[in-house]
Amino acid sequence: MKNLIVSALATLFLVTSVSHADIQSPPDGKYNRIRKLSRGVGNVLYGINELPSTWARTVDEEGSVHGASIGIIRGSYRSLVRAGYGVYEFGTFPIKTYKGSFRPAYRGKSIWWDLNHGYHELAPELGFQTRFGPGRAQAW
Repeated sequence: MKNLIVSALATLFLVTSVSHADIQSPPDGKYNRIRKLSRGVGNVLYGINELPSTWARTVDEEGSVHGASIGIIRGSYRSLVRAGYGVYEFGTFPIKTYKGSFRPAYRGKSIWWDLNHGYHELAPELGFQTRFGPGRAQAW
């Protein structure tokens, strides 16, 4: 009986010391096919928000003349780029495209043809809704 208890405890100790369960989410756990699809649809539908957002930022930083010229052109360009990314992500949502994952290739980084401004995962939000965290913020 004593040998049985000792062997059971030794087996229990061996099993618990060797097997670890990782209860955390994997590094790319939040980026999946559904998120990529919804990111693509959101960028196609709300990519036009780049136009007034860029215009307002240019007016604040450089004045109304620059906002009326450069701000509108830059905002239109950013809207087209975001819509293009949306179409790309909508078309490739079942495939891992960026470094073997579903992460956006443009998030927070400069793109080779647009070295001044990075693009975040979602289009900028218009209005006075400030209750969202930094995942919804626009960085310039």
